[in-house]
Amino acid sequence: MGATELILIRHGESAGNVAATRAGRVGAERIDIAWRDPDVPLSPDGEEQAAALGRWFAELPAGDLPDSVWCSPYLRAQQTAELAGLPGRAGPMRLDERLRDRELGVLDLLTSAGVAARYPEEAERRAWLGKFVYRPPGGESWADVALRLRSVFRDLDDEEDGNRVAVVCHDAVIMLIRYICERLSEQELLDLAAANSVRNGSVTRLVRPSGTGPWKVHTFNSVLHLQDSGAPVTEHSGDEHDVHPR
Repeated sequence: MGATELILIRHGESAGNVAATRAGRVGAERIDIAWRDPDVPLSPDGEEQAAALGRWFAELPAGDLPDSVWCSPYLRAQQTAELAGLPGRAGPMRLDERLRDRELGVLDLLTSAGVAARYPEEAERRAWLGKFVYRPPGGESWADVALRLRSVFRDLDDEEDGNRVAVVCHDAVIMLIRYICERLSEQELLDLAAANSVRNGSVTRLVRPSGTGPWKVHTFNSVLHLQDSGAPVTEHSGDEHDVHPR
């Protein structure tokens, strides 16, 4: 057997989300932010979202609480877990570098306009190959991220037999966890990503009562806990580039 439920949480809105959205709106080529990606903190709205998550967890019946929490080592994910009180409710927080956000290599901090202006050949290659297999120089494709995530689930099943596990991570990581757990095709994943942007502080629940085999979606991208608490609901795609090729 293995884990029986995954509670997937996207980190609250980050300062990087705000800066990237602002840069895209004004047509800037580069995102103006002072931190490395691993060090980007939550925005004030992101802190409110994390606190709302904490209130939601506090109201859950004991039998619905996670037994453990696995978290991306990036600051925005750790802050979300801590402000939500997950380490206290679900035991020690386990940081796992395999849950980190997708790495963009030479395209890091560039908007779509910046990629087109500074790396036109990469823009053409990305458009031809599509999001799933395109790998920017020094970075990762979605397929690369899926490969590292598969090893996470081998460890998670070994160590979390019969458990409900909270996973605090990033939007692309949540999409790719669905790809792996539901055994989606590349096209199904791309269609899902084209139709949905994983919202900050949202909750996605995958269930597998037997602890074996494929998972089923119980809840996807829910922000009812934010709305009920009066916390802001924000939608920032962590990867603004085209989902579908051509």
